[in-house]
Amino acid sequence: MKIRILSLLVIAVFCFSCKNDAPKKVKKEVELVAGKDSLIYPEEVHFKSIKQITFGGDNAEAYWSFDDKQLIFQSNNKNWNVGCDQMFLMNADETFKDKIPPMISTGKGRTTCAYFLPDNKHIIYASTHLKQNECPDAPLRKNGKYVWPIYDSYDIFVADLEGNIVKQLTNEIGYDAEPTVSPKGDKIVFTSTRSGDLELYTMNIDGTDVKQITNQLGYDGGAFFSPDGTQLIFRSSRPKTDKEIKAYKDLLAQGLVEPTDMELYICNADGSNLRQLTDLGNANWSPFFHPSGKKVLFSSNFEAERGFPFNLYMIDVDGKNLKRITHGETFDAFPVFSNDGKKLVFSSNRNNGGGRDTNLFIAEWQE
Repeated sequence: MKIRILSLLVIAVFCFSCKNDAPKKVKKEVELVAGKDSLIYPEEVHFKSIKQITFGGDNAEAYWSFDDKQLIFQSNNKNWNVGCDQMFLMNADETFKDKIPPMISTGKGRTTCAYFLPDNKHIIYASTHLKQNECPDAPLRKNGKYVWPIYDSYDIFVADLEGNIVKQLTNEIGYDAEPTVSPKGDKIVFTSTRSGDLELYTMNIDGTDVKQITNQLGYDGGAFFSPDGTQLIFRSSRPKTDKEIKAYKDLLAQGLVEPTDMELYICNADGSNLRQLTDLGNANWSPFFHPSGKKVLFSSNFEAERGFPFNLYMIDVDGKNLKRITHGETFDAFPVFSNDGKKLVFSSNRNNGGGRDTNLFIAEWQE
């Protein structure tokens, strides 16, 4: 890989006062230089430092507590005595190389997408444990194509940090999963098949006042609120041709979706003003708002010819100024900013010895 450092240059333009022709001060942008940590590629200029916090297995979808002191994430690390994804808790300043973090899901079935509630004492997550004790089958390919399973046994639960389930938030027939919480602490957004399609819904923190947000054919999922809670960013596969529509419906009837062609969409929190944000091709997913609310980070393989690598990109909410953030040659995804905007946690294949492990990293972010 060629080593190249991205520089931000500013052309100084002097403006003179009409009254005294005195030159005004010119604001200069800071030249960003990547941190010197060995895990940072020279082009990754938004990373001032980086720290690997898990070592082994597949670790993903790490989310910060509202006070940024803890992280909840899912892992299938066999050395942690799990057969498929379960939820684990860690302090934000910890690493887990030779020890096991506390598991706070039931250990039964399969779980996904945990998120802290505003009190920092409870989490929500989706789990299949009411329907099965064992891990459900996880088909990854169908007719030679990569697929994701959509388990109709998923429901959304509230648990405390000792792993005790204190409430069930959904009990509709079908898939209810992928919940995230508004930074305002008042709403949850999630994906459900209760309408017969994979649509977005919102509800209050206590599970009341459920409202359907999207209503177009296709998989709408992985939604996150903007920092002020007024907008949603999410991934979607929207089949258009008769052939695409039939293929999508046939797979959904089998509890599957094909996530290889997805774009990002943005809308108001009530579903109004829906618009497509990206039109890049391939898979654009795992979006998360920049702390300013004016940009979005996401993972994409749109520059890849064979499906890999996936890297992180940033784009303005008006679809302009697309910028590549990471420069790995394998997989970077699930970027999530801390609530104070100073750190970014994400999942990556970097530093895994050439294997398949996906680990969590925390980068110190610089603008």
